[in-house]
Amino acid sequence: MALTFGLLAGTLSLGLSILAWVVVSSNLVSEAKAHAVTEAVLDRDAVQAAVVHGPEAVDKALPAKVRSGKSPLALVGGHWLSGAPGFGPEQLPVDLRKGHAPMEGVVQRTSVADAPYLVVALPLQPSGNAYFEWIPEGALGPMLQRLALGLTASALVMTAVGLLLGRSATGLALRPLASLGSVAGRVARGDLSARLPTDDDPDLREIATSFNATIDELQRRVRMESRFALDVSHELRTPLTTMLNSVEVIRNRRENLPRDVREPLDMLTADVQRFRSLVVDLLEFSRDDAGDRLVSEEVVIADLVRHAADAAAGRCVTVVDPEAEGVVMAVEKRRLERVVANLVGNAETHGAGCTEVRVSRSDGVARILVDDAGPGVPPSERRRVFDRFARGDGRGSAVGSPDGVSGSGIGLAIVERHVTLHGGKVSVDSSPSGGARFIVDLPIASPASTRRVLAGSADRSHPGGPDGALG
Repeated sequence: MALTFGLLAGTLSLGLSILAWVVVSSNLVSEAKAHAVTEAVLDRDAVQAAVVHGPEAVDKALPAKVRSGKSPLALVGGHWLSGAPGFGPEQLPVDLRKGHAPMEGVVQRTSVADAPYLVVALPLQPSGNAYFEWIPEGALGPMLQRLALGLTASALVMTAVGLLLGRSATGLALRPLASLGSVAGRVARGDLSARLPTDDDPDLREIATSFNATIDELQRRVRMESRFALDVSHELRTPLTTMLNSVEVIRNRRENLPRDVREPLDMLTADVQRFRSLVVDLLEFSRDDAGDRLVSEEVVIADLVRHAADAAAGRCVTVVDPEAEGVVMAVEKRRLERVVANLVGNAETHGAGCTEVRVSRSDGVARILVDDAGPGVPPSERRRVFDRFARGDGRGSAVGSPDGVSGSGIGLAIVERHVTLHGGKVSVDSSPSGGARFIVDLPIASPASTRRVLAGSADRSHPGGPDGALG
């Protein structure tokens, strides 16, 4: 549309410029020629009076006409008589020189020594004689040049204005679609609070209303499903806690059990632990989907990462750059500890071991790097690893959920969810050592919904919080 506006404006302005050039230049040249003929006729009349006395009298009369740059030339009795040096029959246009004696006044534009002139040819009596006069164009040439430049500039300006108008019109016409695309993108990223304005464009009001109603219904369904999952997870806590305690009691007496019972006990323990991890992960997601808000507190980010990473790895793996020491951020401690623990656990379980967790700071961002010694994550899977229930392809890809037993496919999705809630972003790349590197960037000025300073928050140190044994 912008290009069409520009081409239309350019075509119209070019046509009008050509028309204006033809009309105005023709009028200017015609006026200049008419003025030149008038002057030449007056000078010719003076020379005509000397013709009756012979060529000698004409030759004496011509220099008197050399004034204001005009240069006369006469043909009398077959003899060329010039009133100014450098202006002879050789300087006449070919058709005038051949015609010798014009029947009526003829005016042409010509140049002599690169200077523009109007040459006027008039007949003299008796027949066969002629009078020629070169008159400088004066301001005619520069005037025509300025006219051409002005019309060219106006055509270019009109073309540019057409492009700008086209772009403006395009933006105005497509603004509702851009708004729809923006809101749809926010919904696709999980922001179900996004809505289209219904008062901006009457023509799109029905579409906006229908779109908003669809999002309202989607949000309602998501909340219902999340609430259901949350309720089911809570209902599972009591029997799961009983199962965990019972299994632990039996494991404490493992040596007293027959050998053929020990292997089923180990399998039962692993399955119960896997079940516990899955319930905890579902609780985590259900709380977020059900509208659980971010509650932040001020923490020293290096200390939090060091504590969570070293505990998850069972050894010292954390390195803090000097500029990151002492950096205080407003975060929800439980969620961020879960982020670090999940990444380190993922490296331990699926990445052949965590090699290093580094905390650095640059440009108002706190960065957490988690490197492992595994085969890395193929570029084609680097976006998919953060999807719910995503798993590796079974060929050594460092994709999974760090539940300590096997991947439930939720751990990295929880990482992305918690990092996004803190206004940050998480990505995966290749480690310099060849494994996978998970990168967490958090703005130091965290956009927390609530800020509070606590001396300690042990009740939020685990995924389940203070809800019981599942924490």
